[in-house]
Amino acid sequence: MSMTMSRQAPAQSSPAWSMPLEKIDVSLGELYERGEHWEYFDRLRRDDPVHLCEESAFGPYWSITKFNDIVKVETNTKAFSSYPTIVIGDPRPDFYTPMFIAMDPPIHDEHRKAVNPAVGPQRLAELEPIIRERAGRILDSLPIGETFNWVDRVSIEMTTQMLATLFDVPFEDRYKLPFWSDVAASGDAVGNDSFTEEERRQHLVECLQYFVALWNKRVNAGTPGQDFISLLAHSPATRDMHKDPMLFLGTLMLLIVGGNDTTRNSLSGGVHALNLFPAEYAKLKANPALIPNMVSEIIRYQTPLAHMRRTVLEDVELNGKTIRKGGKVCMWYISGNRDDEVIENPYAFKIDRANARHHLSFGFGIHRCMGNRVAEMQLRIVWEEILKRFKHIEVVGTPVRTRSNFVHGFVDLPVRVTV
Repeated sequence: MSMTMSRQAPAQSSPAWSMPLEKIDVSLGELYERGEHWEYFDRLRRDDPVHLCEESAFGPYWSITKFNDIVKVETNTKAFSSYPTIVIGDPRPDFYTPMFIAMDPPIHDEHRKAVNPAVGPQRLAELEPIIRERAGRILDSLPIGETFNWVDRVSIEMTTQMLATLFDVPFEDRYKLPFWSDVAASGDAVGNDSFTEEERRQHLVECLQYFVALWNKRVNAGTPGQDFISLLAHSPATRDMHKDPMLFLGTLMLLIVGGNDTTRNSLSGGVHALNLFPAEYAKLKANPALIPNMVSEIIRYQTPLAHMRRTVLEDVELNGKTIRKGGKVCMWYISGNRDDEVIENPYAFKIDRANARHHLSFGFGIHRCMGNRVAEMQLRIVWEEILKRFKHIEVVGTPVRTRSNFVHGFVDLPVRVTV
């Protein structure tokens, strides 16, 4: 089993510490697949926290790697725009899918407000018993004492069922959603080559066609429901969205990926982290009341989305560097969540960490993840149900990680459970 993430401090042994600063390029998807990105960010935080990479597959870009600098960028919407995209790679002009996370106010605010009731407090209260029943069913189906892939059997299955509910998709169609999420989160713009560009477009068009049909049903259904499609179809700000197919597709991609990847990879990341830090696992078993705090620590430690991009609208100074208008800026959440000036002993996984919710995984400001409470609730419920059933979940092989500079997750996490 790989223990590379359990180190308490930078080892300073990789090429990250010897190569010239200007040669460091943290946009390479393979760094994250191999788990080799940590020391590059350790080096940048120490030596060049606002770092310009002149040459990359995505052209020149700035890396913002310290917690407080990231917050400054997130909250300065006057200088840092989410348009035209929130990933490091530029969109293709002939297949541009706008979405409200990649927009600025007021359109961003109007579109976000339209779908927010699907994950609001009242809806969460309605969803909790549904999530608990499904979590129990999924966990009860697991083979005891046999090796299986936790990602497939638990993480994907759990988030798939949740997505089906948020979109009110027929249960028999639910597996389309994680597939479309994987397609939407792939591509050369994020260093992931799971699909060719032709395949990617074909699958996304199929996704669009599916949801156009669903939209038409919801429009004609009378009283609107609280699912994403009903809310979009009946909100004054978005009810004509289906007339702009690429905007509708972009919005779908945002809601599907947003509802999938944070929870999916945190469900896997929590199991992995507890195996890396067995004393914390023992602490959890002795005191299940720590689960809510542990959920926040899991989300920080895993950091399911590695970065968000902004485009500079005016010359701006940050941490002693001048970033010119038009510059591409990447806020590396994955680095900010390991900033020891803000988070004590950040490479340690501590389920009773004080102020555990003070992390960057959900972003800051107007673009803060609107589904963060749903993600936290799902993780809390799953771990409550795990502790009711299993004595231990043991990672029994080397995890396979996602090849992407955007989605920070797992493809395979081999485990065995005991009762």
